[in-house]
Amino acid sequence: MKQEKLTKSVKTEDANHKWFLVDAEGQVLGRLASKIAMIIRGKNKPIFTTNTDTGDFVVVINAEKVRLTGKRENLKEYKRHSGYPGGQTTTAYRDMLAKKPAFILENAVRGMLPKTKLGNQLIKKLKVYAGTNHPHAAQQPEAISLMEK
Repeated sequence: MKQEKLTKSVKTEDANHKWFLVDAEGQVLGRLASKIAMIIRGKNKPIFTTNTDTGDFVVVINAEKVRLTGKRENLKEYKRHSGYPGGQTTTAYRDMLAKKPAFILENAVRGMLPKTKLGNQLIKKLKVYAGTNHPHAAQQPEAISLMEK
């Protein structure tokens, strides 16, 4: 009898979730965010399945030291709307960096994840901190470098 090769669909419980530590100091925002999104989604693993959570946890430190290229630092704005007429508010990148430096990287990674229930679940695997201290030492995150060579 001929044996058929079947594609195995991986469940979330079967995936081995690791913890990674990334230092954002001096790295370009968009390039760093795309690599982090890939790790959170699990696209760097051979067991990647589109409809399940096979990714890893990522802890990012030094989020306030992330950089932008070209004129982007002066031009970038973050928009939000209250839902009322005339309720749109814009915040410049420099002001956001001063008030909420972790939001900048979280927002960039969120934009690169799926806009579904799975995406809402995946963004919780990202932990961003402005300074060098983080409370995830118990998980023993493995330090990785996402710098381009």
